[in-house]
Amino acid sequence: MLRAHLATLSLLLLLLLSPGTHAQGTIDNRDVVGEFLLLLLGSEEGKRQALDYVDEHWQPGFTPMLLEVLTFNSDMAFAPALVEVLEDKTGRSFGFNIAQWQQWLWNQKPAFHPAYPEFKSALYGLIDVNFEAYFGADRYAAIRLDEVIWGGVEQDGIPPLRNPKMIAAAEGDYLADDNIVFGLEVNGDARAYPRRILGWHEMFVDEVGGIPVAGVYCTLCGTMILYQTRADGVNHELGTSGFLYRSNKLMYDRATQSLWNTLWGKPVVGPLAKQGIKLPRLSVVTTTWGEWRRRHPESLVLSLATGHTRDYAEGAAYREYFATDELMFQVPDLDDRLNNKDEVLGLVFPQYPDQPLAISAHYLAKHPLYHDRIGELEFAVLTDVSGANRVYETRGLKFTDWDGDTSLRDAQGTAWTLDESQLTAGDGRVLYRLPAQRAFWFGWYSAYSHTRLVN
Repeated sequence: MLRAHLATLSLLLLLLLSPGTHAQGTIDNRDVVGEFLLLLLGSEEGKRQALDYVDEHWQPGFTPMLLEVLTFNSDMAFAPALVEVLEDKTGRSFGFNIAQWQQWLWNQKPAFHPAYPEFKSALYGLIDVNFEAYFGADRYAAIRLDEVIWGGVEQDGIPPLRNPKMIAAAEGDYLADDNIVFGLEVNGDARAYPRRILGWHEMFVDEVGGIPVAGVYCTLCGTMILYQTRADGVNHELGTSGFLYRSNKLMYDRATQSLWNTLWGKPVVGPLAKQGIKLPRLSVVTTTWGEWRRRHPESLVLSLATGHTRDYAEGAAYREYFATDELMFQVPDLDDRLNNKDEVLGLVFPQYPDQPLAISAHYLAKHPLYHDRIGELEFAVLTDVSGANRVYETRGLKFTDWDGDTSLRDAQGTAWTLDESQLTAGDGRVLYRLPAQRAFWFGWYSAYSHTRLVN
């Protein structure tokens, strides 16, 4: 998409940097940002002179800038010259393989030129003026900026569903029983959001059970996370930024245009990134429509009347991507203990943020009653007959029997009943639900490379 934009936008830049002005020597007034932009948008002579400037003034911090230029270069006649300088200065021979360059670069010690944030702002501002605000010298970054890459769409180009129309479960006849839905219940308010719809929107923003929430579905990393968007008294209005970090979509907030990491639930670039904000996670389950409707006949479900025209058939969104183990975007490292897109259940608790845990979904299917602990927090993962996983605290209890539906029995013989928010014993004791979410293994590992894996 960017190459199409550049074909038009280059004409605009050429009006600003006309051959006459360029020939009169104003090149001496251009800063590093201007030189790198000229590599993309300049005249043939302007590109050559800009590359000479980069070559003569080279420093390691130029590497990510030149790589982004190479990524978006549409001048095939000029591309070999870009590669020649990049290979000469780095000592690497990856040619035109952008993925190899990225993986190598992201495993090196960070080296950024002071102009890099401004370059990034100017470059991506050519695509969408909203992108300019994401980057800049005054925008603090808690992550590597060179790993923040464009996903191919403008801000909210994958349109979030804001306060979408919901219908009664009985009216959801467009869904087959085996269709996948993301089910949630907040303060007794049960909702189902079909994956076949969210695959095209990747986010809904709504109020459920009186609580403002955002459900974020990262199709690339295969995870659906439900966040309470109010933190420290502020409700953050979130959207889709158009950018990715380690193949994980980055959100933005409307008030400050800070970028938020979806899997971490916190701002990572911009004015909010230093404030220690972390959105509370709420529970969500990946299950089938038939199973969810059986458990929650009173549930609401997302209507097909989204206000957008898409192919909302089951499996239509990202069909080719889900059909293989290949990635669409590069990540720094992969872990071959599982296939890239094998599903895991990911757990990370606020009390123990440095102790993430991934449990293979295949393992849980074979062990539908599974006990574990993170720090001092003991829990059980209950996998029902549909394959859906729910996690509950256990507080030292051990369950010995689980019928795969709603009934459990602990080691003392006490009967317990499962619902979405808690386990309840006949004597009134309660064990509460803990948030967890499915994810592709590569996506979880990219966000939590120090994760423990149960496989």
